[in-house]
Amino acid sequence: MAIVKPFKALRPPKQLAEKVASPPYDVLNSDEARELANDNPHSFLHIVKPEIDLDPSIDLYDQRVYDQARKNLDDFKQNQWLVQDEKECFYLYRQIMGDHEQIGLVAAASVDEYDKDLIKKHEHTRKVKEDDRTNHIMSLKANTGPVFLTYRAKQNLDQFIANFIENHQPENDFTSVDGIVHTLWKVCDENDVHKIQNMFDEIDLLYVADGHHRSAAASRAEKLLEQKNPHHTGEEHYNYFLTVIFPDNQMKIMDYNRVVTDLNNLSEKEFLDKIQQKFSLTELNPDDPEQMKPQQPNQFLMYLDHKFYRLDAKRGSWNPQDPVEALDVSILQNNLLHPILGIGNPREDQRIDFVGGIRGIKELVKLVDSGKFQVAFALYPVAIEQLMNIADTGNVMPPKSTWFEPKLRSGLFIHLLE
Repeated sequence: MAIVKPFKALRPPKQLAEKVASPPYDVLNSDEARELANDNPHSFLHIVKPEIDLDPSIDLYDQRVYDQARKNLDDFKQNQWLVQDEKECFYLYRQIMGDHEQIGLVAAASVDEYDKDLIKKHEHTRKVKEDDRTNHIMSLKANTGPVFLTYRAKQNLDQFIANFIENHQPENDFTSVDGIVHTLWKVCDENDVHKIQNMFDEIDLLYVADGHHRSAAASRAEKLLEQKNPHHTGEEHYNYFLTVIFPDNQMKIMDYNRVVTDLNNLSEKEFLDKIQQKFSLTELNPDDPEQMKPQQPNQFLMYLDHKFYRLDAKRGSWNPQDPVEALDVSILQNNLLHPILGIGNPREDQRIDFVGGIRGIKELVKLVDSGKFQVAFALYPVAIEQLMNIADTGNVMPPKSTWFEPKLRSGLFIHLLE
């Protein structure tokens, strides 16, 4: 069973929701966040990227940064830019990006289920980022950024949510500057709350789609707060963390592409010859836009020296029975990036960078043509079922395998731990 709990969200009033809502903390660097929030004192970036209100010379992980976040949160509450609901509720959060629509349940999920691996993971976390999010949670005593969860869709739950939003007025409804429509409903009626909880009782597992560091930090914060509480019961708010939970049939995973600075001391001809040991190589017509992306799994688009190539992985160059080796990111890494370009650890190698598919093929061309990178690879997106299978088998995906869109806005709902 999947435990989900309603909670009293700290939220912006209707008239401020659009001004408060911000991109997640980890999709902007400090300079980008500072510029975006420059003329907007209501922006939630002041809480999730509090360094923008401090001298840029201060280290991102300095305690003064977390203290500033706490001060800003207190100020938002004092100014009533954020107001806590009086009743415990669930919330429904719909996002529309172009022709894609997804509707998730905003709920508090169980740290205990996370610890018991009933909430499945598919990525390793980095200690420095875990420390950062843990310090942020402990300083604010709040989860400010939701973890993006998914589950194998249930028709009765899909139908309940569809019926609810058809018959209720939303709390918030606005379009962000990137053209994505964000709509929020409250679910406070006790009968509706119980119906949702009963339907989640029938769901065996939840999966972390995006937010591995936030969920790991929530678990660490729970242990710290439990140690400080001699009367711990397991029902305190810190035993739960902020999530938005979407059915897998509504998930949109985009490609996560690669650019590399050089050809590892190979000439262009040597590089192309080596590629053909494990891939079939076809030069493409750049005037045909339909060819300018991989059309199926195990196929890649490469941009090199103002030319586009299609790379089709040859059979036998990977193990189709291994859920990790069969991923396109693994096929590219194991058959090209590592043995030919010398990228042994893509998580640490400074010669490789990663570009979310939302930026399109034009961004890859721009980066290579700028001279900063020499070659780019576009991949076919990972399927949500591949992600779940890897999590189910206890494996982890290679770094930078999935790019989820649309991103969840921060600041529309906060989960207080006290």
